[in-house]
This record gives sequence, C-alpha cells and structure tokens, in this order.
Amino acid sequence: MFEETKWFASPTGANLAYHYQPAAAPARGIIVVSHGLAEHSKRYRDFAEAMAANGFQVYVHDHRGHGETIAPDAPIGRFARRDGARYVLDDVKAMRDMAVAAHPGLPVLLFGHSMGGLIALNAAIEYPRDFDAVAVWNSNFNPGLAGRAAQAILLTERALKGSDVPSGLLPKLTFAAWGKSIPGHRTPFDWLSHDPEIVDTYIADPLCGFDASVSLWLDLFELTFRAPKLAHRLPKDLPIHLVGGTEDPATDYGRAVLWLSGRLRATGLTGVTARIWPATRHETLNTSVRQEAIAELAAWAKDVLPASASADEAFGMSS
Repeated sequence: MFEETKWFASPTGANLAYHYQPAAAPARGIIVVSHGLAEHSKRYRDFAEAMAANGFQVYVHDHRGHGETIAPDAPIGRFARRDGARYVLDDVKAMRDMAVAAHPGLPVLLFGHSMGGLIALNAAIEYPRDFDAVAVWNSNFNPGLAGRAAQAILLTERALKGSDVPSGLLPKLTFAAWGKSIPGHRTPFDWLSHDPEIVDTYIADPLCGFDASVSLWLDLFELTFRAPKLAHRLPKDLPIHLVGGTEDPATDYGRAVLWLSGRLRATGLTGVTARIWPATRHETLNTSVRQEAIAELAAWAKDVLPASASADEAFGMSS
C-alpha cells in the first residue's frame, strides 16, 4: 500500500523511492505522478487513494534530489552534476515502463504538478508514444523576460561559485516573492494553500522547502522553455488536461496556464482542456476544491483514455 516505500533501480543510476496505491477492481489505467519542487511523493497519498478508488494503479516516485531517492550525483536539491533534465525525464520513462510491466494492457496517464508538470510535458514530448494522456497542473511554461533574466543570473552564479550550491537569488525571486504577494500572509508559504494546516505541515516537513541548487534551477528553466518549442512533436490527438488557480502567483494567477493552453492548441493539438479554479492558490490538490478537482480529473481520464485489454481486469493482478 501507499505508506510502504518501495525502490526501483532506474537505468540512469538512481535508486528511485516510490509509493504505489493499487486500483480498485476493475483497473482502468495507470497514473504516473511527477511531484513539484522541494517536496516529495508521500504528499500525494490522498490523491493516490482517490484515483485508486476510481480504478487507477497509482505510482508516485521521488525525483532525483528529492525525498528518499538516492543517486550518486544527486544530493537533496540537485538533479545531477550534468544533464539533470535528461536524467529526470529518463527516470519518469523508467517508472512508466516498470508500471506497464506490472500491469500490461492498461493505458498510462502522466500527471505532474508545478515542477512535475514541467517534467511531465517534456517527458511526453521526449517519449510521445509512451503516454496516453497528460495532466499538467499549476505549471508555468511562460516566465517571459523575467525567466530569461533569471537564467542569466544563474549562469553568473555558476561562473562565480559553481553549480552545486544553492542559488542565492532564485529563492528570493520565486518562493519568497510569491509568499510576500499574498495579502496578510501568515507564513512565507501561504502561497501554496489557503489551508493553514497544509502550510504548517509543509513547513515542518524536513524534506520540503529546501533551497535548490544553481544546476537544478538551470535544469528547470531548460525544461520550461524547451517544451513549448517542441510541442509539435506530441501526437495531435493526445489528451492534455491543464489546471491552474486564480490566486496562484507561481502561474501568474492562472494566466500562464491559459497561455500554455493556447500555445498547445496553436500547434494543432486537439485534445487540450484547461480549468482555472477560482480562489485557489498553487497546490490545487491541497485546496478547498481538491475533491471536486480530483473528481473532474478522474472523469476526464475515464473519458479520454483508451479501453484497456489488461490482465489486471481479468485476474486482479497487482504489484
């Protein structure tokens, strides 16, 4: 069950920590979950249980430099010494392949939140035949000139002090700035959710809220600017479900999500849907609309995923 940490050796050399929630029979599909920056897979337990109740085999792993995953060149806060973006995408592909081997015949939905959405869309672009649908929640692929300026800052930091130390400026320009943007904020992390219990639990979690390295920030901007340019590689009928919130400073209050929707449609993609939830902050899965949003995702997934020819349905198999 979800509480048990399992381990999987990725071809990249990472020993990926992951959690699995078995589907209620009959199984309809597989969900591979990609979590956000400075958090980890265990925070997705409620989501995994809800989607499993809807018939999905749910797999959530800790990315390199996060949670309990171990990799030779990826301490907390870093994907890898070099080519981190490539490695993290290959880890997602490895998790997908492991899940498909455990549940043959089931379609695969790739779900990503925030940083995880950057990873998910890029993974779908890199491996366009391996995912049957993609959900990208609370992700900003349009940082504009500010994003280019941030890249220049990071390159300067790398030249002055190296890539394997925390960035001195990016946390101030992102997490800290977003926190200050919340009127009457109680903590620096109120931008995550209106729910004070969620915020306090995040702050108290030793595996959350750490400062990312210069190299990790550079990897994230690589993923951010890469995906919109290469979206034409995606199958034109690939179902893509986008979600944002009107009070989320990390996505320009949902406008970046709508921008991505328009950009994807402009490339000829016909299966793009976008939902901007009113009065919600960054973590849609941890807001007052969480149950409604998950129910909407489950209904969408059941509608768009192809019918399975799975042994799971016939024999109730699980890993």
